[in-house]
Amino acid sequence: MAFLIVLAALCFLMFVAYRGHSVILFAPIAALGAVLLTDPSLVAPMFTGLFMDKMVGFLKLYFPVFLLGAVFGKLIEISGFSKAIVKATIRIVGAQRAMLSIVLVCALLTYGGVSLFVVVFAVYPFAAELFRQSDIPKRLIPGTIALGAFTFTMDALPGTPQIQNIIPSSFFGTNAWAAPWLGTLGGVFILVVGMAYLDWRRRSALKAGEGYGDAATLVNEPAEFTGGKLANPVVAILPLVLVGVTNKLFTDWIPRAYGDSHEFVPAVVGNAAPVVQEVSKIAAIWAVEGALLVGILTVIAFAWKPVLASFAEGTRSAIGGALLASMNTASEYGFGAVIAALPGFLVVANALGAIPNPLVNEAVTVTALAGITGSASGGMSIALAAMSETFIANAQAAGIPLEVFHRVAAMASGGMDTLPHNGAVITLLAVTGLTHRQAYKDVFAITIVKTLAVFVVIGVFYATGLI
Repeated sequence: MAFLIVLAALCFLMFVAYRGHSVILFAPIAALGAVLLTDPSLVAPMFTGLFMDKMVGFLKLYFPVFLLGAVFGKLIEISGFSKAIVKATIRIVGAQRAMLSIVLVCALLTYGGVSLFVVVFAVYPFAAELFRQSDIPKRLIPGTIALGAFTFTMDALPGTPQIQNIIPSSFFGTNAWAAPWLGTLGGVFILVVGMAYLDWRRRSALKAGEGYGDAATLVNEPAEFTGGKLANPVVAILPLVLVGVTNKLFTDWIPRAYGDSHEFVPAVVGNAAPVVQEVSKIAAIWAVEGALLVGILTVIAFAWKPVLASFAEGTRSAIGGALLASMNTASEYGFGAVIAALPGFLVVANALGAIPNPLVNEAVTVTALAGITGSASGGMSIALAAMSETFIANAQAAGIPLEVFHRVAAMASGGMDTLPHNGAVITLLAVTGLTHRQAYKDVFAITIVKTLAVFVVIGVFYATGLI
């Protein structure tokens, strides 16, 4: 019964999200409904002590990232930089390769360490302009961005700084470059199969005479640039390059400058307790925020006339989008925390542990828990915290290097996590102005490709012993 309650809460939230209802409203309803059916006395304590605590904690950490990412994306749009890059891209690679261009831009930013959420805000103006000029349906933009940002550069390619590739290292004693050949092969598989799918969808739409969009899909469209002459494409792409480069530089510099922790005493009357900040836990977020500020200032410096002309109106809409996207994701985070605290979740975790093959066991466990919680990092953290010792023992018994377990766990976390209730998916759809009904089908197809890639990697390892 406990398992059925968890499953019902998950299915309910996916259903309402797919129907276009706000998860800000329905995430707590779904979570607390499951608590009510499990133990009614825990509804109020779970809501205040767990759901709200996790939701507010997420906003405390990540709202500035959402805000700066939204402003950066909006300035890229109103400065005309997005249009300049799109024109150069079409001239170089051709309109028929618009999807590949967007995937590669997303991949470069993600592999450079830029947050997935920031990539969505930053790339959407490019994607909308490029798809419009190439007459590719707008509804394919979420699937295209998902392939570039949520898959192979998130956790498959060795060395990626995304958190999904970092978490396993603390459990297995490995590093971000674990199993480089398997990760590379998995990344290539995802890119090739994902692009083949998206191109098939593009050709099907072209054959059916479908254009960029109609009144139902043309929501939250980037504004047309009316500032006169477009910037040089090299200048236009400079802010994006600087965001990636300075993110890396700040990531290395901040821990050296502040150490593992930093404290200060507030300048107030009385004996105030010192405020202690654990820098190791916040350095990556500070780095992204600093990089986005550099990107914003660069856009203003090179295109101050068109930016200042539309700054007030543009930033208002960007801030509204950031508020909606961050609240959506934070509500999902709270939902996942509540579900993970229920007895039914433990039933799922224990049942998954009965799968005999050690790598398949790990892959299925991680991707299932990521799907239930709607979070790649959350599901993987729960799975590894509960079962990493078992995975290590299985690895030693079977003679499998822990690097392989690292890569399988990382890739599996980014598999079924992108179900309809996933925070990144909801953010992506909100930013692009599309609904689940209009665009989720292609995101789910990419999810299937990503999940399949994990088992391809496992098969390659068993067949060749390649690491």
